[in-house]
Amino acid sequence: MIDLYTAATPNGQKIHIMLEETGLDYREIWIDIDKGKQFSESFLRISPNNKIPAIVDHHGPSGTKISLFESGAILLYLADKTGRFLPSQSDKHWETIQWLMWQMGGFGPMLGQAHHFNAYAPARPDSPVVLPYAQERYTNEAARLYGVLNKRLADHEFVAARQYTIADIAIFPWCRLHERQRQKLEDFPNVLRWFNQIAARPAVAKDMHKLEDIVDGWTTESWEVSFGGRQRNQR
Repeated sequence: MIDLYTAATPNGQKIHIMLEETGLDYREIWIDIDKGKQFSESFLRISPNNKIPAIVDHHGPSGTKISLFESGAILLYLADKTGRFLPSQSDKHWETIQWLMWQMGGFGPMLGQAHHFNAYAPARPDSPVVLPYAQERYTNEAARLYGVLNKRLADHEFVAARQYTIADIAIFPWCRLHERQRQKLEDFPNVLRWFNQIAARPAVAKDMHKLEDIVDGWTTESWEVSFGGRQRNQR
């Protein structure tokens, strides 16, 4: 049994998808990040960076319990555990790894900044913030990254290794929020084709609604926990 500590975010959805695709037994433990539950001592023992997702595999290597944080590391672990969605052939293996790292190092963080300045900052409950330079900077970078993905998918059905892999699983959830990044998938037709193909997979579609990332409903307290001083002070 695997305990999945999660919330409705793109990084959380990656692991939902992987667990559904592999058919591993798991249970969800929801972390209310708006209320600061990610700073609890029990969660910090599993995820010292106080971020979701994290997992505890009660039947890990040699039957021992293991905990992991960071979505990329978890995807690699689950691929190794099941022998699925990460090719063993050397060239395909590393092709998949490099696109996973592309998501972890660029596509996710840069799109996350686009989310923040285009959607979250203007919704700040006590004093909305609109920073045109930041919005332009990260919207443009998001467009560039979508262009990279679109070019890759021009002659590839999937992102890497000519097959569905953890690279697709990692990238897809971030594309769900394209409107928040001020992007139109219609401007990237190869990405749109790929996105619809991934979204139609039963393991992906199963949790789509439950994992909808909502911008509305911020309070001063939840803002401070997520973006303000409390997240630093509670460390």
